[in-house]
Amino acid sequence: MKDREQESDTGKKSKGMHFSIITAFPEFFNDFLSTSIIGRAVKAGLVRVDLVDLRPFGRGGYRQIDDYAFGSGGMVLMAEPLSEALQTARAAGGGEERDFVVYPTPQGTLLTQDIVDTLACQEHVILVCGHYEGLDERFTERMVDLEVTIGDCVLTGGEIPAMAIIDAVSRLIPGVVGKSEAVENDSFYRGMLDCPHYTRPASWEGIEAPEVLLSGNTAAVEEWRRRQAVARTVSRRPDLLARSGMKEYVRGVYLAFTAETADDCEVEILRNLEAFGDSYGVARVFLIVPKPDARESFREVLKEGRFGRIRLMPSLKHATDWIAKKEGPPLVTEVCDVVKSGARHWLELKRLFVEKGEPVLFCLSLKNGDEYRWEQKKNGVCCGFSMLPLQEGLSFCGKAAVLCDRFLGSR
Repeated sequence: MKDREQESDTGKKSKGMHFSIITAFPEFFNDFLSTSIIGRAVKAGLVRVDLVDLRPFGRGGYRQIDDYAFGSGGMVLMAEPLSEALQTARAAGGGEERDFVVYPTPQGTLLTQDIVDTLACQEHVILVCGHYEGLDERFTERMVDLEVTIGDCVLTGGEIPAMAIIDAVSRLIPGVVGKSEAVENDSFYRGMLDCPHYTRPASWEGIEAPEVLLSGNTAAVEEWRRRQAVARTVSRRPDLLARSGMKEYVRGVYLAFTAETADDCEVEILRNLEAFGDSYGVARVFLIVPKPDARESFREVLKEGRFGRIRLMPSLKHATDWIAKKEGPPLVTEVCDVVKSGARHWLELKRLFVEKGEPVLFCLSLKNGDEYRWEQKKNGVCCGFSMLPLQEGLSFCGKAAVLCDRFLGSR
């Protein structure tokens, strides 16, 4: 995210977020742009909003901006006044900004936090407010970069959606909201819904606020909030789990794989696993090597390469015991190369993991098609879950990368 209107290390100020609104009713925005958080952001220069009145670009003495739709129907905003208003909006940036034109319309893509994140990275967002039957399609096809809707409903114009978009984007601009934590804990920011909130009095009409929130135990409060966010997301919007990282909602995520000899695992694989662990927050990568002499060889390799996240273990049982002592018994999950009876889709497993909140240990095979080595007799532990294959033809490192991104990646 770009820092906007803040002092950099060089002392130079960066520009605030720039919006332009093309509308036939500019007075609609007066209170919005002068009130509360948005009003303060505009006054501080963190957010700049230019209003472009569409009416002066109308045709004839009556400044006509709309006409009847061809083939019968209601009124449609004309392409020519819209195009000229757009050129005026673009000129407000001095020709130095890259413009991104957004048209709020019921036919658009549903506005999500992902889209808001994208808009917050643009230099100049131009919002074109429609009315009646909308805009001439020729203007939309030629000039509009994104069509969005704020819901499956029809409003009288695009002004209310435009305000919603400006409000949502402005929250991501540094300095607009007082505490960054307030933004980071919002619903959708991390992919999950927000937790419930309570304030004084502690008891209202016989209903008590949760005792943990009154305890003063910060760690317990944070744990309660995480669990409540998970429960609310699973019950109300389980679809959101597909694009939320689960690292903050489980006790830890671990990877494990086996090797018989040092020749089975190239140093490049170890480097990639170390990098994945650093990038995605994998707690440990366990290299299971049953033979003592082979373990000694690997120990030298790991020492020379300074692999701090990879840990040698003689068996999967040793790895699970290590995790259990640190964070509790893990949910041991086999990442399959072929479809197995009882296997689950990765999204169903993700839902299960965040509900339980326990540490998770993923077990992978180095080579596609190898008979899986996590046998109960050999390792003293059995995988509790099996996951359907990720993608046919992936290398071992490819599987590990996809696995990390699906379960731990940010939105």
